[in-house]
Amino acid sequence: MSKFEKVLALPPERIPQHIAIILDGNGRWAKENHLARSQGHLAGANNVETITYACMDMGVKYLTVYAFSTENWSRSEDEVSYLMFLLKRYLIKNKQDAIRRRTRIRVIGNVADLKPDLQALIRDVEDSTADLTDFNLTFAINYGGRDELVRAVRGILEEGPEPSDITAEVLRSHLDTHDLPDPDLLIRTGGELRISNFLLWQLAYSEFYFLDKYWPDFTEDDLEQAVLDYAGRERRFGGRK
Repeated sequence: MSKFEKVLALPPERIPQHIAIILDGNGRWAKENHLARSQGHLAGANNVETITYACMDMGVKYLTVYAFSTENWSRSEDEVSYLMFLLKRYLIKNKQDAIRRRTRIRVIGNVADLKPDLQALIRDVEDSTADLTDFNLTFAINYGGRDELVRAVRGILEEGPEPSDITAEVLRSHLDTHDLPDPDLLIRTGGELRISNFLLWQLAYSEFYFLDKYWPDFTEDDLEQAVLDYAGRERRFGGRK
């Protein structure tokens, strides 16, 4: 019997198809455990694998993780370099496993500002998994919701449309997530109660779930509780029933 029997017993429509997670608290976790910040980021990166597999087992189809924001460049050069190293490590280590599990990997954000070798690795993994459909894992890297909207508007204007031609659907088609459904559930670890410039357009009608645990301590059981909490909510999308 699956360890997620409570979730799997739910009607399929009660299980979120797309979960987005703000991976917060790696540095504070390391400090409280008397470790270097890099150890916190390593523990957090390893936990992405654990939670990804748990999402698969629960029947979730899309997982998007906020791994590096446009504001994170203000951190020390050593910390930024290590975070980029962890992303490379993950992509190299998990490429074949993603193919075996028929998982499509995407990276959203301003990829053009990343170093050329990382851009090349991202393109390789995205191309290698582009036709896989069983699960979808998206990393938000050098991502900011405001930056995404600015880039989307620029893309629209470059096409020279009439003002009346610009609709919500046109804007959506120029977002980094144009081929992804909007998240059903946003989870944020670390105790903060904000979305920190993450998926500003896409989270308009998502359900939010906040908890005090730092990301490295976030477990499969915590994920299950978040999904069960989501299942008990009534989503109205601005309307009434």
